[in-house]
Amino acid sequence: MTNLKTPVLFLRRMTLTGALAATTALAVAPGVALAVPPGGYGDLVEAVSPSVVFIEVTTKAGPVEDAGALPEGLPEAFKRRFGQMMPDQGSSKRQGVGSGFIISETGEIVTNHHVVQGADSVLVKFADGRSLPATVVGSDSMTDIALLKVESDETLPVVPFGDSATVRAGDEVVAVGNPFGLGGTVTSGIVSATSRNIHSGPYDDFIQTDAAINRGNSGGPLFNAAGEVIGVNTAIFSPDGGSVGIGFAVPSDLVQTVVADLKDDGQITRGWLGVQIRPMSDEIASVLGYDSPKGAVIEAVTEGSPADKAGLIDGDIILAFNDTEISELRDLTRAVASSQPDKPATMTVLHKGETVTREVVIGTLQPQDA
Repeated sequence: MTNLKTPVLFLRRMTLTGALAATTALAVAPGVALAVPPGGYGDLVEAVSPSVVFIEVTTKAGPVEDAGALPEGLPEAFKRRFGQMMPDQGSSKRQGVGSGFIISETGEIVTNHHVVQGADSVLVKFADGRSLPATVVGSDSMTDIALLKVESDETLPVVPFGDSATVRAGDEVVAVGNPFGLGGTVTSGIVSATSRNIHSGPYDDFIQTDAAINRGNSGGPLFNAAGEVIGVNTAIFSPDGGSVGIGFAVPSDLVQTVVADLKDDGQITRGWLGVQIRPMSDEIASVLGYDSPKGAVIEAVTEGSPADKAGLIDGDIILAFNDTEISELRDLTRAVASSQPDKPATMTVLHKGETVTREVVIGTLQPQDA
């Protein structure tokens, strides 16, 4: 959970609650657009809902997080049912729930990392009433994406990914999930903004939407009008834990990259440069003759790191990495992270007032470096 710390407003990783209402199973073929009639989203929802699942997680009991963020005057029983990871009475276990969606007929399911983090057991409940135990194939805290796997004797209904790079502010979207345990809930709205940085991590690139997203939608899909998943609902900005029309979803292009990496060995492999960076100040930009700040200013270089071996020093300004122009810090972070370790890369660097080219062999990001 990331605290933005205005007096009462804060960014909240959404609590994990809900259950899906049963519907008739129907698979959605990739690339098949579902027309949204002027009368509503009924056809789209009927097609995609069987692929959205309810995830129930059991973990060891610990301090109850964020219980105070539930609505004022909420009965204790309601809090236990719908609150975040509430402990069972007289038990050493905590239970939480969230949303997810099926991406393969063989039982691969996408959800949020924070839904399954620390789970002792994971149970997936389907729209047709079935329940199956799931294993966590892999989970990535830095993008808040996790991949689950269930074993089923039946072919499971899937939903396809869409291209989040083509998403524009103003596009229609539909969210399906389990807010406050009200299973099978559908909300609609538009894309409010793209590439939103909410300062929750180094790879922020969220789709912002005004479709109502509440506690319990965590890990659920955000659909476009063609019934394709363009994002995974992950966070809200809220004064009281409820929706105020500001929700955030991890874009599908990033989700697919993370999921493909998790499928391999359950781990995420990221490139590593070995520098601490900060934004260029307005004063430096003015001195350099730039219209606005750009690039990433190196504050420190880790000894023995790829950056150190490439000759980068404190005060250098990285202006481009391979074909990526560095306009802000996350441009460099994402470009390096997506680079293949042990492969060479080219950087354009402002070094002591002179623009130079540096060659670097990218390293592998280790947990301590992250």
